Amino acid sequence: MTDESDASSTSSSGSSSEEEVTTQPNKKQRTVPPPLEIAPTADAANSAIQKQSASASIIGNTSNKSNRLIVLLDQAKLETIKNRKGNYELLNCDDHRDICKKKLKKDPKEFRPDICHQELLALLDSPLNKAGLLQVFIRTSRNVLIELHPSVRIPRTYKRFAGLMVQLLHKMKIKASDNGTTLMKVIKNPFSQHLPVGTRVYGMSCKGLLYSPHNLAKQLVPLEPNSEEQSQVCFIIGAMAAGHVTTEDHPYIEKMFSISEYPLSGASAINRILGSIEHQWGIV
Repeated sequence: MTDESDASSTSSSGSSSEEEVTTQPNKKQRTVPPPLEIAPTADAANSAIQKQSASASIIGNTSNKSNRLIVLLDQAKLETIKNRKGNYELLNCDDHRDICKKKLKKDPKEFRPDICHQELLALLDSPLNKAGLLQVFIRTSRNVLIELHPSVRIPRTYKRFAGLMVQLLHKMKIKASDNGTTLMKVIKNPFSQHLPVGTRVYGMSCKGLLYSPHNLAKQLVPLEPNSEEQSQVCFIIGAMAAGHVTTEDHPYIEKMFSISEYPLSGASAINRILGSIEHQWGIV
């Protein structure tokens, strides 16, 4: 009896020891990931934006050799209208439905300035912009061309954004209160004259040639932001509720691309494109 109990105890202890032996290497293989010391700090991002705002020219600064990505938000519905109190407001489908139907004879669903607001937040909040490697333009449905400074802060709420756009469309310029930097301004058409020489322009549409965002960045965008071998790249992205970016409006577009099999919102498409470029350029 004792021999059998001792044997069973030894076998159980042996099995437990074997389990410890087999599980011990797994514990040793677990490694703690290193801290993100290579990630840029907030101070570095702020200094990059300050350097960007210190330059007199937004896009034509010859001292900056980096290949900034250029984005044009096309066909944005940014129109002003006077209300009954005599104040100007940004025309939208929620507050001016009757005016759109009776006075303008148009579908209220077309007047969606909130789409441009969402896309601007996606662009200017991106790490690519905080690193000083993004330049944004807006072209409205009335063919008004707007240039944005990389250091501009777009209001988070739509109501404040609408007030800012009304002020811009009437005064043609928005300046910073602290240092007088021009944050937003209306510039002359055509858009092509504001592009650096040799810029390659591509349109984004769900009807374009389907690419994954990773392959799109790999094929079109320079491998490094300071590469002098490849020219700068411009993406034209729609900011309208219905319709597409067309080569009739922009004959300098080389090719039309799509980044999903499904129709995406403009802000979602922007996040996918910029995320792939940030990964390629090593921006965390």
